[in-house]
Amino acid sequence: MSPRRILVTSALPYANGHIHLGHLVEYIQTDIWVRFQRLAGHRCVYLCADDTHGTAIMIRARQEGRGEEAVIADMSAAHQRDFAAFDVVFDHYGSTHSPANRELCGEIWAALRREGLIFQRDVTQLYDPEAKTFLADRFVKGSCPKCKLPNQYGDSCDNGHTYSPTELLDPVSTLSGARPELRSSPHLFISTEKLHGFLDDWTQSGGHLQPDVAHWLAGAFLSEPLRDWDVSRPAPYFGFEISDTPGHYWYVWFDAPIGYIAASKEWCEKTGEDFDSWWRNDETEVHHFIGKDITYFHTLFWPVMLKASGFNLPRMVHVHGFLTVGGEKMSKTKGTFVRAATYLEHLDPAWLRYFYATKLTPKLDDLDLNLDEFVAKVNGDLVGKLVNLASRTARFVRESGLATTYPDDGGLFRQAAAEGAEIAAAYDACDFNRAMRQIMLLADRANKYVEDRAPWTLKKDPAKAEELRQVCTVALNLFRQLVVYLAPVLPRLAEQTGRLLGRPLERWSEAQQPLVGTPVGEFEHMMQRVELKQVQAMIEASKVGDESATGQASTPAAPVDGPEPLAAEPLAPMISFDEFAKVDLRVARVVAAEEVPKAKKLLRLTLSLGGDDRRNVFAGIKSAYKPEELVGRLVICAANLAPRQMQFGTSEGMVVASGLGGEDIHLLRPDEGAKPGQRVH
Repeated sequence: MSPRRILVTSALPYANGHIHLGHLVEYIQTDIWVRFQRLAGHRCVYLCADDTHGTAIMIRARQEGRGEEAVIADMSAAHQRDFAAFDVVFDHYGSTHSPANRELCGEIWAALRREGLIFQRDVTQLYDPEAKTFLADRFVKGSCPKCKLPNQYGDSCDNGHTYSPTELLDPVSTLSGARPELRSSPHLFISTEKLHGFLDDWTQSGGHLQPDVAHWLAGAFLSEPLRDWDVSRPAPYFGFEISDTPGHYWYVWFDAPIGYIAASKEWCEKTGEDFDSWWRNDETEVHHFIGKDITYFHTLFWPVMLKASGFNLPRMVHVHGFLTVGGEKMSKTKGTFVRAATYLEHLDPAWLRYFYATKLTPKLDDLDLNLDEFVAKVNGDLVGKLVNLASRTARFVRESGLATTYPDDGGLFRQAAAEGAEIAAAYDACDFNRAMRQIMLLADRANKYVEDRAPWTLKKDPAKAEELRQVCTVALNLFRQLVVYLAPVLPRLAEQTGRLLGRPLERWSEAQQPLVGTPVGEFEHMMQRVELKQVQAMIEASKVGDESATGQASTPAAPVDGPEPLAAEPLAPMISFDEFAKVDLRVARVVAAEEVPKAKKLLRLTLSLGGDDRRNVFAGIKSAYKPEELVGRLVICAANLAPRQMQFGTSEGMVVASGLGGEDIHLLRPDEGAKPGQRVH
């Protein structure tokens, strides 16, 4: 196979949050694929950048009392630090807030204008009169106009209905708590319907998408006229002002994917590469790795932008599923929403790289991080099967080195070499799960050889010194062969193996020929076992830990509290002490809890305020708590609210909680010693 020319990107991480284990699924997946392509002899460049524009950054900077550039600079440093710690290595890491991106936005915009794809029309939006800004979908909440579900964001509800923010019932701005106003302003749109035929062809043929993705696009979007894409926002907005429309800014989803090209341009300028040969050359393969939540933008809007402006279309868009932990969504309450920096305080990044590799397939299925399975795979596969091959044999040939000719091993090395092509094909297809299974089967055979030959027994008999050397030569070559196959996943282990055997592992083909007649270095520790208590400590730290803007975890004794919660839900207008005194807050005990049939968010709680006083309360906490976790727990109840008739029955109070909803719900509880019925003062 002739060398390929490949340009690879991952989705750009947003500059308003730190990297967590869910993000790392994508970046580790991409890094593994890139490392394999390079081992196979292909020219493969991996580029990324921070996605920096939008209302969220503007609001955060305003709340923190500093400029947007300072906010995104801090987050860029934190992101790159986290990626490097997990051995995710980019050829260049840029920012969408760069001169190169501004220039390319203008170039692509001009091309879209020439193609007659841009038009203007007035848009009526929700406007926050206190924050003095138009509200993006995420900054407005209300009841779903279709199913009346309360506390839903401005684009879709938890029951799967989609709608416009202007259709929300009882909308409230999450920035100020004010009731939004309807205001109209001119917006610029791209008419994607004009390229419907092109999108039909590109998405449904050529193998650019996984079959499930192509089928979804065909049924959900391409079977009817495509909607126009709103690509501008009026001031105030943090982003690039549109070159030919002063006072209006390109929407973040317009300039974010252009950041792929801008990062490429910056890399070319830094290295002396020809930019056009990477983005205007049919011999270059462009591969995007993304999560399934942003499939729509990358497979419909982005190809239209590239087609109109003459840039390479993606050879493949690789879409992956989400991360769950223990079969559930990541939860801050349960400690399973783990930041990369918190993981690194407790566990080896190589362990996560390998575990993700055992789970990743070409399909869109979600990847589950089962913590018991994580421990078992690390200890069983990496320590028990792989590293032990070297640790149990290398010291026996430290003085003699490897045999000068490769001994008879019953065909083990030859058989494993023959399977290299199949393992390579699995890597290339992003079927890392299949590759890991094949490699571990080879490790099983190698370990059986060592067990049968028992070098530790041969060592005891000086007359069998040559036989010992031959057995160790076989074992170390089988180990080295396995490490070549695992080098995309475990680059640090590959480096250690290169030092041990005096030959760096730089090519996939090195798994095809045994190494003979070379010295063996001093064995260095390669991989530790993981203890479940280490994993549990990480989970506990994620429950109580907090971080500063630099991404460093603080200790419970000196917490560093960020401004995000207050920015998301600003303080309500002041009230008097007399007004507050009207709310009767009481300690209550949950004596029963159950799910509410057909209600996606609600749990039915029976609260005891002491004695025979019972209250039936519906609480929208199902996404964060299981009923069995609540029984017996003390909570704070607003006990003098008028009964409220709901679809599922009458609610006779309200439990007090913090958080923005979804997984981010935290019931307040009194300290030990409080009794049901006691008033909260």
